[in-house]
Amino acid sequence: MTESLKSGDQLKRLVLGTLLTAVKNRELTKRTQLSKTVTDTAELEKQSRLNDEEVLEVVSGEVKKRKDSIEQFKAGGRIDLAEKEEAEAKILKAYLPEQLNEEEIKEEIKKAITELNAGGLKEMGKVIALVMSKLKGRADGSSVSRITKELLG
Repeated sequence: MTESLKSGDQLKRLVLGTLLTAVKNRELTKRTQLSKTVTDTAELEKQSRLNDEEVLEVVSGEVKKRKDSIEQFKAGGRIDLAEKEEAEAKILKAYLPEQLNEEEIKEEIKKAITELNAGGLKEMGKVIALVMSKLKGRADGSSVSRITKELLG
């Protein structure tokens, strides 16, 4: 954030500000849930901080929002807004682990199918859940879903 302020990169500053707000909102949600069981203020503060995995989930969610917006803007003929969303998504992706390619995702899904001994579309949810837990932040859920459907169908 400081780097973008110093360099004058307004778009990056805006995107990172939005991301920090999303992280804070997630922490507040977590704190609200914990406040029902934890009474010590210091302990509540400590436990309500997001770990790295939770922050990655927030970043992934923000990228997903941008992808959805890009599709909507393109469908509506608003290429200018779609390009802005693509630039924002690119900035956010820099904070995610390297994404797996389709072949690597396919291999992980095959391993999960073998591990669960899944034989049909009825077990698609179990396979996706297992794969997504292993690939946290490194694969898009829609890609995992699509490839799993192909392999099980």
